[in-house]
Amino acid sequence: MGVNPVEVRVLSAALQFTGFLLTQQNSGPATEKNQWQISGTIGFELGSYRWDGPSSRSTLDSNRWSTVMAWLQADPSGNFHLSFRFGGRKFKRSLKTKSERDANAKLLRLEENIRLVESGRLEIPDNGDIPKFLLSDGKIAKKVKVKPKIGLSKLFDLYLEAMPDGAMEDNTIGTLGTHRRHLERLIGKNFDIHSLTQRDLQSYVTKRSKEKGIRGRALSAVTIRKETTSLRAVWNWAVSADLVSVAFPNRGLKYPKTQEKPPFQTWNEITAAIASSNLSAAAQQDLWDCLFLSNDQIAELLEFVKENARHPFIYPMFFMAAHTGARRSELLRSQLSDFRDGFVTIREKKRVRGQSSTRRVPVSQELRKVIERWRAVHPGGPYTFCMGDILRSPRHRQSVQPITHDVAHDHFERTLAESKWSVIRGWHCLRHSFCSNCALKGIDQRLIDSWVGHTTDSMRRRYRHLFPTHETESLNLVFA
Repeated sequence: MGVNPVEVRVLSAALQFTGFLLTQQNSGPATEKNQWQISGTIGFELGSYRWDGPSSRSTLDSNRWSTVMAWLQADPSGNFHLSFRFGGRKFKRSLKTKSERDANAKLLRLEENIRLVESGRLEIPDNGDIPKFLLSDGKIAKKVKVKPKIGLSKLFDLYLEAMPDGAMEDNTIGTLGTHRRHLERLIGKNFDIHSLTQRDLQSYVTKRSKEKGIRGRALSAVTIRKETTSLRAVWNWAVSADLVSVAFPNRGLKYPKTQEKPPFQTWNEITAAIASSNLSAAAQQDLWDCLFLSNDQIAELLEFVKENARHPFIYPMFFMAAHTGARRSELLRSQLSDFRDGFVTIREKKRVRGQSSTRRVPVSQELRKVIERWRAVHPGGPYTFCMGDILRSPRHRQSVQPITHDVAHDHFERTLAESKWSVIRGWHCLRHSFCSNCALKGIDQRLIDSWVGHTTDSMRRRYRHLFPTHETESLNLVFA
């Protein structure tokens, strides 16, 4: 079918717009036999006809005219651009290449995909990026959005800003802050999180493993793993917030070897080990970390605290820790309303699908009496353990406040200072003692787990430890 004068005018306008010149080789009206001469400064393609360069003056046969109109252009820097008409609109895209061969290949691909669309074998989605869709063989429907650079420090800021009130415990926020400082120090505050790889994380683990931890010891793998776990939690939030699009790259991370913590030991075992060995101060402290007290020692300790506590809340707080195995943070969250019907509800730190979890522990008769006496002098407010009005200055008096972690630790050490009990490392010793004494009395391990909130065998192995004399007596019964 020939090119009529209208078609020639449209073609001529398109070519003049792109800097080309279309002239009629023979004078007279356009007919099927007329030939059209094209010249210009860069190659292009119309239909299945290709013009290969500025030095040639090619002839376009009107019989080869098709509905596909696409051509190439080069900008002053030599980069190729692809222009084409589709659906009554003109499109232009940079091909980001100076290779004529690559540009021609993309041109052919676009023409073929246009034919597929026209034949119904390929469908352009609504609101799709037409050039992107046609150049990608229909695999990319929209422009690829490059996520903005987010530094590591900024990521933590965004994470904390997004957390609603009460979603994280105060001590959890504090621990996250500690982990954050180590991550920013070794990885970099402004490190772009989109470029984070497994190699970067492994480098962090390796560097941290060479640093010193508590008492000058090599940093444990448990501590390093907690730090990377904190980063993973922030990263997973960033994925849900569409800030990053890939999974946390921690697969295959290698941590230093870990050693299982030793079982808890009695006072006599620890003092004997210290006396028989030339242990450093740090090694002695490690041993006292493993201390658990017998029931008689617990009673003696509580009597000492009763006589030497500087504030009324200290003695009942010690007593509850010794008779329930509650953690320090759980003691601080405790409320008077949690004591009901012979049980106390322990408010755990854990979260179960966004909800605070709890457990119930039976209240001993001794603990019930101590709490009743404490209620009589309680300064007010919902929390079980709190301090009354505190005179901060002649003009400022602080009203009733719940006990903080730092205050609880400070009063623990102040109460036991300059006594034989000063070797006790913290509130966790009372928890260890509760679990060990329950195991000594033969209480079902499932009940112990439910009372203290154990979830792993490694915890159970430490807390299941019995007094050495009881173990010996049990074994002697086997061979009696």
